[in-house]
Amino acid sequence: MSRTRPMARLFLRVMTVALAFPFFYLVFGLVGGLIPGPVAPIAADAGEVRIGLARGPIHYDFLLPIDSTLMDRFDFVEAAGVPLSHPKARWMVLGWGAAEFYTSTVELGDISMGPVAHAITGDKAVLRVDVAGPADGVPGVSFITLNNAQYEALLTGIEASFARDAGGAPMPVNTAGLGTTDAFFAAQGQFNIFYTCNTWISRQLRGAGVAMGIWTPTPQSVDLSLWRLRLGQ
Repeated sequence: MSRTRPMARLFLRVMTVALAFPFFYLVFGLVGGLIPGPVAPIAADAGEVRIGLARGPIHYDFLLPIDSTLMDRFDFVEAAGVPLSHPKARWMVLGWGAAEFYTSTVELGDISMGPVAHAITGDKAVLRVDVAGPADGVPGVSFITLNNAQYEALLTGIEASFARDAGGAPMPVNTAGLGTTDAFFAAQGQFNIFYTCNTWISRQLRGAGVAMGIWTPTPQSVDLSLWRLRLGQ
């Protein structure tokens, strides 16, 4: 029997899987955004802290209100060149992502196949930290109100996401920022197509007692979690 027919069938199967994967990835991502994942048990507490979630085309960032406590805990960020103490700075912007892709992509037009392929198959992670001014009314920014215990848990989880040197200090990445006020730091974990920047956002929120979706690989998944759980008011 000729080997042509079995090879043709194999090729068709491979092509079918390759074409079907993005569809099922997106569908399961949307479903994962609607199903609440496991949430850390955080005791009820007085006080309220309002945080923001800033949505980009493919990525969500945290917005954390800048105050003296935040500046003390993240003083290493200012030492790396992020101007937390600038009088116009109101929010610390923070996101997690794939090192090669994140450090080289300022706009969608900068996307190239090499960093994308590396991110999909697995890349070391980095955290990007920046500052922002007033965010009320800014398109793409949603707000969540946490109690004091939830906010403390969120900050603790974010601090634990920074990779540290032998002395316990966070490690800035020796690369230019995407702008003039941001900096990159080595991060814990590894980015891949199943554990993305948006998955990290939801995991941090669930660790702070917020009932986000069990799997949110895309910004649309996060959107659905915020809508389903009536967050982001």
